[in-house]
Amino acid sequence: MSQPLSPPVWVATQTDLNALVQDLAKQPSVAVDTESNSLHAYHEQVCLIQFSTPKTDYLVDPLALDDISVLGKIFASAEIEKIFHAAEYDLICLKRDFDFSVTKIFDTRWAVRVLGYARDGLDGLLKERFGIQVNKKYQKADWGKRPLSAEQINYARLDTHYLLPLKEMLEAELEQKGLLQLAREDFERASDVEIPTAKPVLWKRMANNHSFSSRELTILKELYEVRERIADELNRPSFKVMGDRQLFDIARMTPQHLDELYGLGLSSKQVERWGRAILQAVEKGQTAPLAKPQQPERPDEAFLSRLEALKNWRKNTARQMGVESDVVLPRQLMELIADRAPRSMAELSDMLTGSPWRMDRFGPQILNVVKGSR
Repeated sequence: MSQPLSPPVWVATQTDLNALVQDLAKQPSVAVDTESNSLHAYHEQVCLIQFSTPKTDYLVDPLALDDISVLGKIFASAEIEKIFHAAEYDLICLKRDFDFSVTKIFDTRWAVRVLGYARDGLDGLLKERFGIQVNKKYQKADWGKRPLSAEQINYARLDTHYLLPLKEMLEAELEQKGLLQLAREDFERASDVEIPTAKPVLWKRMANNHSFSSRELTILKELYEVRERIADELNRPSFKVMGDRQLFDIARMTPQHLDELYGLGLSSKQVERWGRAILQAVEKGQTAPLAKPQQPERPDEAFLSRLEALKNWRKNTARQMGVESDVVLPRQLMELIADRAPRSMAELSDMLTGSPWRMDRFGPQILNVVKGSR
């Protein structure tokens, strides 16, 4: 029977934060995770940062600390390996909220995918490798509330506690199968994250997936903007103000009186709080200039032909390797190659400069596929 884990160290003062940084700076590898409140706030933020070393689990409370910039040197250090599971979202959040750039990462989820595992969830890996059962319901917890429950604290620490030994296991498997270089190239590429500058205009996407007249789409646009304004003011997720289906029904039925809103799925509370704003949006949408749906530009036929050929090639190659297609050639690289249509190995090498493993392993095949699709 395994020994019970020591309680994690709660870091909520500058003194404790400085002590944490001193410990992390001595480590060759540290495990990292974050918890955010996207399901509970319009303005999402990182509410907890977890670190694990071989001896200690730490939970950093950024809501209680005025300044955590001292962690920046840990994340930026090329000497300290940062181990994540599914790093992309964590990296985006750390960059967005604190302007942290993270180098030298190891992503256990991507390592599992490179190895061709059927399942890549951390909960499954913890159960399989360490016999640990994780309660997944806390994925949806409100991490912005304080104090955190004992169950939340335990869940958060388990997200990093076993990443160090898990990384060692996966790294050995990658090396044994000759895939470690590929994985490390992808880890480095994943470190370069882009932060969305604005929320996507979802009503335009809605129009492409549902049948709306031009006038209905215009009303939907006004309703969407009202919902976003309310969500922003309340700092509440948009879907907790009104669901998409409710917006669709209102746009189509064009109610004029508050009583009509009850029949469109709105609760008494919603009607009482936002009913008049909804009716005003409907009225405005009935006379506003017609909104235009988002019309994505269709690429030229030559590009589509090359892209389809590359998709077929990577699908067949992935089947032979026993992995998913994007492990063979990630979508971003595939589209770049299809767009630029290299004519020589030198040109292709420029496009795969961040992935010499793929260039060495697949370069001639990729070039032949592109040439054959012209």
